[in-house]
Amino acid sequence: MTNILSLQNLTKIYPNGKIANQDISIDIEENTIHAIVGENGAGKSTLVNMIFGVHKPTSGSIFLNGKEVYFSSPNDAIATGIGMVHQHLMLAPDLTVAENMLLGMEPKRKGLFLDHKQMVSISRTISEKYRLQVDPTKKIKDIPIGVRQRVEILKSLLRNAQILILDEPTAVLTPQEVEILFSTLKELKREGKTILFISHKLNEVKEISDRITIMKDTQVVVTRDAAQLTEKEIARLMVGRDVSIERFAGLHPPGKPLLLVENLRYIDADGLSAIDGVDFELREGEILGIAGVEGNGQSQLSRILTGLLHATEGRIVLNSQELGKRTPRQIRESGVCHIPEDRMENGIAPEVGLHENLIADRYYQQPFSHGIFLSTKEVEKHAHELVKQFNISTQSIYSAIGSLSGGNIQKAVVARELTADFSVIIASQPTRGVDIGSEVMIHDLLRKMRDAGKAILLISADLDEVLKLSDRIIVFYEGTIAAHFSNVDDLTDKDLGPFMLGVERQEGAHGKISR
Repeated sequence: MTNILSLQNLTKIYPNGKIANQDISIDIEENTIHAIVGENGAGKSTLVNMIFGVHKPTSGSIFLNGKEVYFSSPNDAIATGIGMVHQHLMLAPDLTVAENMLLGMEPKRKGLFLDHKQMVSISRTISEKYRLQVDPTKKIKDIPIGVRQRVEILKSLLRNAQILILDEPTAVLTPQEVEILFSTLKELKREGKTILFISHKLNEVKEISDRITIMKDTQVVVTRDAAQLTEKEIARLMVGRDVSIERFAGLHPPGKPLLLVENLRYIDADGLSAIDGVDFELREGEILGIAGVEGNGQSQLSRILTGLLHATEGRIVLNSQELGKRTPRQIRESGVCHIPEDRMENGIAPEVGLHENLIADRYYQQPFSHGIFLSTKEVEKHAHELVKQFNISTQSIYSAIGSLSGGNIQKAVVARELTADFSVIIASQPTRGVDIGSEVMIHDLLRKMRDAGKAILLISADLDEVLKLSDRIIVFYEGTIAAHFSNVDDLTDKDLGPFMLGVERQEGAHGKISR
């Protein structure tokens, strides 16, 4: 089979001396789906960013259809038929879906005025063609992350990319949506397109890929046909050890309720009901999982529970104290920590150093604060300890946290939150974008916290994660609880799917335990 893309001895060394890629050589065959996997910091994102013209190689060559190419910007790559959906979505939040999809190629009336009607029509047509449903008239800032991901995919398809790079494309999709996406990718392959698929979900890599390249420590370990590798072999080559994917059974029966939510309602600024009459309890020593297609109220729930939004109606009781309209700091000081679903928007200050981000929730407390001054020594000591404990890959603790890979940013957020003084954890998408080794580490930490008596509310679009970790599961649909499963031993993602899509509903379902 003909190679459409060949990478020969690509090396990338940043000005600060950090080596991101070393002598990377990979042949990508046309009309195939080629997966690239590796731990966070292995060099995957840098590699595909060089292919897409975001970064220039320090040395080495890129050949497209047998001819060497030099990209000075993503526009050069797009002009040659390469499209990319980034892990951190590149969309303008104040523009509509249609405006984002057609940015730079807007149809005009009389050669002067934007034809918004035509933009909506074009966006809706391609959305229906690839069965990735979006509302072209909605602003990006008003739609969930999962829908934003679809917009990015459609934006590249609209530009007729012959090589499509997808960086963690399924991180926010349900099993049913993943099936649709995979069907779309297979159809694109039949149409003659080539897909580069970057993912940490090894079962999906095995299912969709023709070839797999495994990276570790900035280098290629091996490239093989997918049929020649098992999930366990891929994981072992990635992380250098065997990893467990077994479900976590609780060691002890859960204790008393630490968090009680009653008749919770939230109406947004547009007058739409995002949460409608939700009731549940979260007990010490348990993980309560919330499953659901993103955009069904889970995001608003986590923000209300952590003080980022205020409920329109209802009660929230934490450790027998009603929260009312407390601020995020007051809620934290009451014993709640928060792993936010969008680490870039709510989890970090991107331009600030890693060391300062790791104390963003406690900078005013001892031992870091002495009056109006920070103790530089204590901040540095704390940062070094967490970098080592959580295996955060960074050139320096002083590096701007936004310069780290997505998975390492996530590990930094988890490190900060899980080392706080808390009794309740609101964990929204805790392993989004991290590799399997880091995922196992985070899962193990959450399990240990639960076994130590902490109460964990797990909100995740990854049903494998929800099923693996949860002692109980509630399903959200259109801001309500559509189902509650107190016994999850034999539960599967296919069991949850109909409730997530609104096809089925348990009458009178809520998340409380009958006594």
